[in-house]
Amino acid sequence: MLSDTDWSAIRLTLELASVTTLLLLVIGTPIAWWLARTRSAWKGAVGAVVALPIVLPPTVIGFYLLVAMGPEGPVGRLTQSLGLGVLPFTFAGLVVASVFYSLPFVVQPIQNAFEAIGERPLEAAATLRASPLDTFFSVVLPLARPGYLTASVLGFAHTVGEFGVVLMIGGNIPDKTRVVSVQIYDHVEALEYAQAHWLAAGMVAFSFVVLLLLYTLNPTGRRA
Repeated sequence: MLSDTDWSAIRLTLELASVTTLLLLVIGTPIAWWLARTRSAWKGAVGAVVALPIVLPPTVIGFYLLVAMGPEGPVGRLTQSLGLGVLPFTFAGLVVASVFYSLPFVVQPIQNAFEAIGERPLEAAATLRASPLDTFFSVVLPLARPGYLTASVLGFAHTVGEFGVVLMIGGNIPDKTRVVSVQIYDHVEALEYAQAHWLAAGMVAFSFVVLLLLYTLNPTGRRA
């Protein structure tokens, strides 16, 4: 059965995934809109940077984030000057790392949804003298809803399944940075296979249910 430390890891993981997903939707929307609409020569480079976490090993991302957010890194110096201390081995550090690591899983579905809208709805809104901001909130967002659903589900699920990045940035501090994936690793290292099975099976079930809901409620998400 699940122990108190297991439940603590589950709670922390769900909290991390929720905060990360909300931040990614806010941060990813303008990035996705720019990528979907721009004709800039920088589009390919920006798209490649956004997609880097898909191909880079999580430990590579974690290492450079650790250096950047450490006491001697540029981000670490900034946070220290603001009286915030350093971010590694804190929940805030986990959030920052998770945002970077899960960025493409949110940006790309939203970008695809924006591109699928086409020009005609935007031109129709313009003929009705709708402002760009009003057009975006009244026309674009409702039409892009399937993409947002896909992005939310994938961003949340991907954050739940993180291991390398969160271990590099957060370490293994109970009730502060120890998420489910790290807790499973601890059980395996201690040869506590029964406890590891409970958590691992829960992760498998969670992943299946999430994808089942995604494909059932949003069949277009498979193409978004």
